Amino acid sequence: QLREAGADEVIVVLGHRGDEIQRGMRGLNLECRVMFNPRFQIGRASSLRIGAKAVNREADSVIITSVDQPRPAAFIRSLAAAHSPERAGIRPIHNGHHGHPIVLSGRLREEMMAVTEEAGGLLAIVRAHAAELDELTMPDDLLGLDINTPAEYEAALKRFAFAG
Repeated sequence: QLREAGADEVIVVLGHRGDEIQRGMRGLNLECRVMFNPRFQIGRASSLRIGAKAVNREADSVIITSVDQPRPAAFIRSLAAAHSPERAGIRPIHNGHHGHPIVLSGRLREEMMAVTEEAGGLLAIVRAHAAELDELTMPDDLLGLDINTPAEYEAALKRFAFAG
């Protein structure tokens, strides 16, 4: 979905059972670069640091998303298109609630590479740049889509007509 949305490069950061997941990715014809986070159990900030370090230094923007909160390409595309590189970033909002993905300016790459769990991770960057962070109101409640159980996965497959 990220490629279809126009992302130049997709970086996947794996942690728990990373080797097994990477083996499962073989043969899926995914155009992505895989990075491993050996300290995944510490929290998501370590994955953000690894992913940010892998991002091209010339990137205008960085789309950050969580594996358990997938979004269709049209959703990602509209968010990325609304981002102005002169601004710190943009995040989606629906009925007063923010969610993922978030698009950050490439100029914040160094900050992304320095985040810590103790300092608040990605949220610390959002708070530090709140005055220059835009919001895009999304008409559909995709921000509530969070897949943590097999039942939620099956419901998402049906919702997006991916069911076999």
